[in-house]
Amino acid sequence: MRRRDLLIGSALAIPALRAAQAQDWAPNRPINLIVPLAAGGSADILGRALAEVLATRLGQAVTVDNRPTAGGVLATEQLKNAPPDGHTIGLVSQGTLIFNSFLTAQPRYDSVRDFAPIAMASAVSNAVVVARNSPFRSPQDLVAAARARPGRITYSSGGIGTSHHISMALFAQMTGVEMSHVPYRATTAGILAAMTGEVDAGSFNIPTVLPQIRAGELRPLAVTSAGRSEFLPEVPSLQELGFTGYELTAWVGICAPARTPQPITARLMAETYRALDDAAVWDRLRQLGFERMPRLDQAAFTAYVQAELAKWGPVIRASGATSG
Repeated sequence: MRRRDLLIGSALAIPALRAAQAQDWAPNRPINLIVPLAAGGSADILGRALAEVLATRLGQAVTVDNRPTAGGVLATEQLKNAPPDGHTIGLVSQGTLIFNSFLTAQPRYDSVRDFAPIAMASAVSNAVVVARNSPFRSPQDLVAAARARPGRITYSSGGIGTSHHISMALFAQMTGVEMSHVPYRATTAGILAAMTGEVDAGSFNIPTVLPQIRAGELRPLAVTSAGRSEFLPEVPSLQELGFTGYELTAWVGICAPARTPQPITARLMAETYRALDDAAVWDRLRQLGFERMPRLDQAAFTAYVQAELAKWGPVIRASGATSG
């Protein structure tokens, strides 16, 4: 099932939160927002936009703590182990909660049991890109080259288990070709490798490559969403180009450690969704390529994570992707 179909089948609107309930808790010191990617990535852009507004609404500073190593595993484990008092929250994503669950034989956290959902924040599609002087003009060109030179066509990413990685692994799996993954420690480094031709291609969140595409430094070949992206309307989707059934749309949410009391998560949920309703905040995010996600309460968020685990587990196992 497609992501939006799953959402429509869930409780799409959060129940109205009583004003008194949302005000039951207030932070008494700065809040640490753990971001499992380096500065400059799409999660970082979103996190900093939310942190700025949340700080005003909660009356305490919200610091962004970038922890980009190990594909977000260490950052998410830090969130899991933080005191459940509302003063540590973290961005979670399709990569950290879903993909990482299948990249190692012994995951360091349980994506359902170890976290208290706060809000589903946003989503982004990826764009498959190559350098402006690349000989590849279409995804079919990449496939043909990979068939002619198995394992010699390379693609970069911001790390093992990111949507950049899995989107290309899925592409190779569906087309039956062998391509070589070159992971970098940060999204920006992976994008630079694609721009300079150090690698043959990449598939990155649209917000992080829009400036380079607009400047003509990267050539987009396709987008990974089911249909065209409103942010790159001239670029076809992989499905449109004949790669039937291909879809990857990365989502980002906010969670607290498990056992965080309900009055705390209720306040954080209310303020996060209010921040996303702020016209200035959303206009800024939309200009960067973010898409709205339907609001989910805690139960619907949990059900969505469970559905994503069921969907992506077989894909990742078949791809052979591993974090070692």
